[in-house]
Order: sequence, then C-alpha cells, then structure tokens
Amino acid sequence: MEIVWLGHACFRIRGREATVLTDPCPPSSGYNIGKPTADIVTLSHDHDAHSYTRAVSGHPVILNASGEYEIHGAFITGISTHHDDKKGEELGSNVAFIVEMEDIRICHLGDLGHTPSAEQAEDMTGVDILFVPVGGGSTIDGVRAAEVVSLLEARLVIPMHYKTEALKDNLEPADKFLKEMGVSAVEPLPKLTVSRGSLPADTQVMLLDYRR
Repeated sequence: MEIVWLGHACFRIRGREATVLTDPCPPSSGYNIGKPTADIVTLSHDHDAHSYTRAVSGHPVILNASGEYEIHGAFITGISTHHDDKKGEELGSNVAFIVEMEDIRICHLGDLGHTPSAEQAEDMTGVDILFVPVGGGSTIDGVRAAEVVSLLEARLVIPMHYKTEALKDNLEPADKFLKEMGVSAVEPLPKLTVSRGSLPADTQVMLLDYRR
C-alpha cells in the first residue's frame, strides 16, 4: 500500500484493488493536488477545503456520511463526530472514516474538534494508521491531538491539517504536537509504502512531505 500526502487533510491511499482519496482541497488552500484518480473519495464535512471533488479524475464513489460500505474490496466505516467541542453547535458535524484494505486499518479523523467519546473510540479500536489534525483553529490542536493518539493507540501516526509554507490558513505548525509526543526530529518522507508486516510494534509518529 502506498500513501501520499497531497496537502492539508488530503491523502491518496493506493492499494492493489482500490485507490482512496481523502478530503480533496482546492488551489485556494495553497496546495495543488493536481488531478488525482481515485475509486473512492471520503469527505469529512462540507467545506471547500475538504470537499473539492472537481479535482478528482475518474468516476469515484463519494462518501460523506456515517455508515458501512464495501467498495472495490475496501471496507469503509464512517463514524459521526463533531467539528467542535460543543457537540457541533458551533461548527457542525464531522465524519471520521475507517478504511480497511490489505489487512491494514486506517483512520482519517477529518476536522475532528473534540476528544472522541468512549463509544466513538471503541469504533476506532485496532487502528494501525491514524491521520490526525494537529494545527488547532477549527480542529484539535497539538496537545489535544496527542491525547487522541494516546486514546486510540494507533501503531503509525501521521499528522495533518497544520501550518506549512504552502498553506494559506492560519494554523499552528506540527511542532507542538511533536513535542507532546516526545519526538524531537522527524525527517518528512515523500511517500509511505507500508504492509501489515512493516508496521511498527509501538506507536510511531511519521511526517509526510506534501506534494509540490
């Protein structure tokens, strides 16, 4: 399985049977994700920076709600969460997606704005790879993100939705999250190639470099 960060909360997850694209963002965000081809596109919420489907090539299945889906050999579960810590009263709802392919369980938290409840965390149990927002603003910040990582106990953690040279939004960089996780120096990788056997035994933080 190959994972590439295209920018913001957008990742391309390419397996043998299906390619999944998460939260595509527009050029106005500062990132240029190109015209990626995908079989499945997951949208955490209806905001242009997370739902720019016109950039996606092909004829993908669009998922934007909670539920269970089986598409092209991928098992996907949408879990209802909130975009803020007031049960959605300020910023509305958010859908976290679990993607299971090739015996690897991936969780994309979208624009999560709170610590998951016990019931939500139970639905996310056994996650191997976690995409977690860390930049604050409309999502959890680095401190809360570290708490979420501790709660979910994923084996591989990839931060997203934080300030970079490209991003035009005013978010925090990933530094606070890395400090909270006790990580001093992480060299960003251009992509991640992973299999069930290559997953770390204990929680490891990995940075991906967005595609320029």
